[in-house]
Parts: sequence; structure tokens; C-alpha cells
Amino acid sequence: MIDELHVTDVALIRDATIEPADGLTVLTGETGAGKTALLQACKLLAGERADAGAVREGASALVVEGRVFTRDDPDGHVVRRSVEASGRGRVELDGHMASVRELAEQVGTSIDLCGQHEHQRLLSSSTHASLLDAFAGERDAEALTRYREALAAAIAAAAELARVREAGAASADRLDEASFVLSRIDEVAPQEGELEHLEETLPVAEHSEALIRAAETAHEAVSGDEGAADRLSSAVSALRAAAPYDHTLAERADALESALIDAQDVAEGLRSYRDAIELDPAELEAMQTRQARLQGLMRTYGPSMDDVFARRAAAADLIDAAGDSGERERAAAKAVERSEAELAHAAEAVDACRHEAAPRLAEAVGVQMARLEMGTAALEVSVERLPRSQWGPAGPSHVELLYQPGSGLTPRPLKKIASGGEVSRVMLACKVVAGEADAAETLVFDEVDAGVGGATAVALADVLADLARTHQVIVVTHLAQVAVRADRHYVVAKSAGDVPETTISEVTGDERVAEVARMLSGDASEAALAHAAEMLEASAS
Repeated sequence: MIDELHVTDVALIRDATIEPADGLTVLTGETGAGKTALLQACKLLAGERADAGAVREGASALVVEGRVFTRDDPDGHVVRRSVEASGRGRVELDGHMASVRELAEQVGTSIDLCGQHEHQRLLSSSTHASLLDAFAGERDAEALTRYREALAAAIAAAAELARVREAGAASADRLDEASFVLSRIDEVAPQEGELEHLEETLPVAEHSEALIRAAETAHEAVSGDEGAADRLSSAVSALRAAAPYDHTLAERADALESALIDAQDVAEGLRSYRDAIELDPAELEAMQTRQARLQGLMRTYGPSMDDVFARRAAAADLIDAAGDSGERERAAAKAVERSEAELAHAAEAVDACRHEAAPRLAEAVGVQMARLEMGTAALEVSVERLPRSQWGPAGPSHVELLYQPGSGLTPRPLKKIASGGEVSRVMLACKVVAGEADAAETLVFDEVDAGVGGATAVALADVLADLARTHQVIVVTHLAQVAVRADRHYVVAKSAGDVPETTISEVTGDERVAEVARMLSGDASEAALAHAAEMLEASAS
């Protein structure tokens, strides 16, 4: 839902702000006043493609800012989008730089632009399945979820069968190579963590003589005759002898005695360290040889030991697959057979829901089309099973809306027969029927009332008012019958002069009565004003 929209330098608009109502908001004004500019701003807010030609003449860039709330994110999003006259654009989403794609995914899905030239969604049969599924409800949604899970499992099973067959059909050269890799690695027989252990222990073995000399030298310096331990012991004895005359010397003696104990512990540890080191040239050579062989494997199959182990596993798998007399392939084929059976069952459930819901959807849309004075025109919903090769996430069947202009005519695809005005009204009927199941929360209508008048205008106003109970609806209209039903009414006006400017202002009270009178008769005569006031009063009751 669009909470607020601020527009700067878009077409003839220098600066304008609107705060659409939760229900029905209308934009009215003379033809050419610039109402379309506001719709361009809505497109930019929804993440549609930018057009540098929309920048107000003389301005360096246009800016569209908006605050949008969605069902999935009640905290909402703050959007700022700018387009320079040079064509360069920038998107900010919640204070951070973003791409147009991110804007379309996070905000655009909640806004549906329903102008005469924005009917591609309804005209594209790829959207008809989702419309039917949304109407069908929870049972269909659950069936479709199970179908998609089964489809994913079937695709995975087919991929595994293809992999097994490829491995089983491996050429003699590939098998020879795999056998060589396996024998080469198994000849060395590397173990997990072995190289890391060698890299830690080998430096000790290689430098054992130097380590022993260092330990012996340090041990002698601490524990040898006249070593550090003897000197500390003498110091402690001297301080203890004098301590009766000055107690502070006793504290110093305690400290030195602690140091003496630490020194003796270190000396004992150095002796144990020295005794633990073994000078074994044969073992050292074996360790160095082992490290070299492991490093040789890494140079050939690495760069790491993990890569070596992975290469061995792949080679072993290829040999096993080629030598198991087709057992793996049979198992994989059975898995495919099971997954396809489960998928077929899930597909039947989806189509059962769709076939059940299709006539109900057609009938419900037909009721709304009748309200819109479309005569004997009707809608059919075709559900036809697709070949297995064409099944996808949208389902196992092709769903298409078929339009029947009259009771005696043959239904044909909507895109091939319906006029722009007919499509607008069919789309409006579909939106009313979809209700809250419709993913779009804000519907922006432009020229939905083209060529409409009389009783049809009243019916159109009634349908838009019904739709506003489940959606935020913004309508650009020339019909007074629609304008009087609005929860909020904005007038778009264009100033005269060499550099015209479009202004947008909310009208209430007498100003709104005057605008409705203008829409009715083109003037503000007493009769027109009285009629306008009567219509507004009737719509409010």
C-alpha cells in the first residue's frame, strides 16, 4: 500500500505530494493536465524501466520518493528513485543503494499498474494459472506445493540416472585413466590429517640435534653448579638470616623462593624434553619421504589433499559404475519410475482442483462483467494437460482465459479478440473476484473508464468501490460517478503560460462539489453544483 508519494520534476510536475487513502483515491482534471505524469511516478516506484524523457524540461533530474507498506512487511519500505536527464538512474531502498530489480521484487510486486497499455499481465496466458490458483484457495495451494516438491524430486532422479548412465558408458580411455588415478593414489594410501601431522612433527625430527643442545644448555644454566638455582638458593638463605631484623626482607625471600621453585620446574621439564627427543636418522628419512610422496599427489591431483581425496572418490565411483553390471542404472531407473508416479499423482491433484475451480471462476467473473454492462459477453477458463516434457513450476496444465464477446460466438483467447476497453473491464472483474488472494495490494487504474458512460459508468463506480474494500485503489478518471465514490479526491491542473506546470491538490467540501460539477457539465452552474452535491451526498450514505 502506498502511504505517501512525493514527485519532483516529472514531466510537467515541479513538486507534488499525494497521500492515497487505504480504499479508493481518484485523480481528476482536464484532459492534458498531466495526470499521466503521476502514473509515470507510480511506475518508477514499482521498479519499472526509467525514461529520461520524463524529466521536466530544464531540470537536471527527476525524483520519486515513496513510503510503501506490504502484507509481508508491515514496517514498510522507503523508496527514493532519481533519473537524470542524461538517462543515468539511482535507486535507494530503506536508505541503502539498490538495483531496479531489487526494487521491483520488494516493492513492485505489491503494486499493479492497470492502464490501457499495462494489460500485458492479463493478456499473457502465463499469468492465468496463478489467477485460477489464487481463486481456488488453500486446497489448490497445498496440491500445487506437493506437485512442485514432486517435480523437484523427479528432476533430481532423472539427473542421477543420466549421471549413472554416463558413468556406465564411460569409454575405455576414461576407465583406464580412472584406474590409473586410483592405483596411483592408493599406492601412496594417504590418510586424513596425515600431511598436517607431518608438517607439525617433521621440523622437530629434522632439527633434533639443535633442540637437544638448546635444552641441555638451558638445563645446565639453571641446575648446574653455580647455576641460577644455586644462586637463587643462596639469595634466599641470606634474606632469611636477616629477616628477623626487617620483615620486608622476608617478603623478598618468599618471592625469590617462588622463583626458585619455578626455575627448578623448568629445569626438570627441559631434562624430560631432552630425553624424549630421539635421534633416529632412519625414521627421519622415512618421514621426509612420506611428506614428499604426499606433496607429489597434491601437485598432480591437488592443489590440496581434499582435492586428492575427491579425485580418488570420483575415479572409484566411475569404476564401480562401469563394473556393477548395470545394477546402479537399474536402481536409478526405478527411482525415476517412482518419482514420476508420485509426480503424476500430484499433477492429477492439481488439475482436479483447477478443473473444479475453473467454472466457478468463470461464473464469478461473468457476474462482475454483467455488472459492468458487458451484455452477453462471458469468460471461460480452459485447463488443458501439457505434455510431460512441458511441466514446470506453474503446474502440469496450460490455463488460459477465453473471451466470448456474445452468447452466439466462439470463445477465443482474450488477447486475440478483446478490445482495450473490454480487457480493462475483464481485468477489473478478475481483480474483484480474486479479492484478498491477489498478490497486488495497490491497484492503479488509468483510462479504465474509456468509452464508458450512462448506466455502465455507475456500474463501473460500484465495482471499483467493491474492489477498494480489499485493495488500495488509485484511479485516473473522467467519470463523476467514479469520483464521488472516492475516499480521497485529488485534482490535477495545468497552469497557463510559456512554461506550463502541473499541480496536484486534494479537494474537499465545496471545492470537491465544484470539481464534480465540472466533470458533469463542464461548468459550475447552479444546476450542475446541485447535481454534484446530490451525488456526493448519495455516495456518502
